[in-house]
Amino acid sequence: MSTIGSDYFDDERNKLGEYEGDRNEAGERHGDGKAVLPSGDVYEGRYENGQRHGQGTYRFKNGARYVGAYQQNMKHGQGTFYYPDGSKYEGSWVEDLRQGHGVYTYSNRDTYDGEWLHHIRHGQGVYLHHETGSKYKGLWVNGKMASAGEFIHSNHRYQGNFVYNNPCGPGKYVFDIGCEQHGEYQQTEQDRAEGEWGELASTAVLKWIPKCITGLTPTPWTPGKDISGGEKETAQAEEGAEI
Repeated sequence: MSTIGSDYFDDERNKLGEYEGDRNEAGERHGDGKAVLPSGDVYEGRYENGQRHGQGTYRFKNGARYVGAYQQNMKHGQGTFYYPDGSKYEGSWVEDLRQGHGVYTYSNRDTYDGEWLHHIRHGQGVYLHHETGSKYKGLWVNGKMASAGEFIHSNHRYQGNFVYNNPCGPGKYVFDIGCEQHGEYQQTEQDRAEGEWGELASTAVLKWIPKCITGLTPTPWTPGKDISGGEKETAQAEEGAEI
């Protein structure tokens, strides 16, 4: 293989930008090289038969940067993407999409550590809120908290089912002082101001319906199942807790 500058490929330079690096016998970019694309983006890394393939660094004109593996011109494998707003994704890529396990650090310093599918949070994962220290640990479906999970705070946690980021149905609050409050989240209609035609408009709001307080359950708890284990207290909860 030889190193040939872009001066020898005027037609290619006009279409694909300037290139300095190795080529194969067919004249294709092959091996180590550096390309300045017509858009102003810059790629430096491995090529195979004219395509980005292997380890490389792609710097975007807008300040973004990708460092990692390529396959046939697409981000594929392990890599880190630095976004212009200061956020960062480090993990697995499949055909230019975040897919598999990865850690996303957002511009507000929140983090998500878990599974991805087609560029969105999907599967098991943990989302940590940097400002409050609270975090959600559980299942994600199409970017939303869904099914069984727990929301963990500084002195208590909520365990239950989630639907579209909101708690739904039976659940419990576990407090560090050594007790649990069992209950259920229900949607209730709340009246609002009159609409255009004089009728009252309403909106659904979540309401926590407490049922009882018990001692800590020694065995794993599953949403929707009867309370088992631990000493039950007969006292009924007078006030709910909020996530």
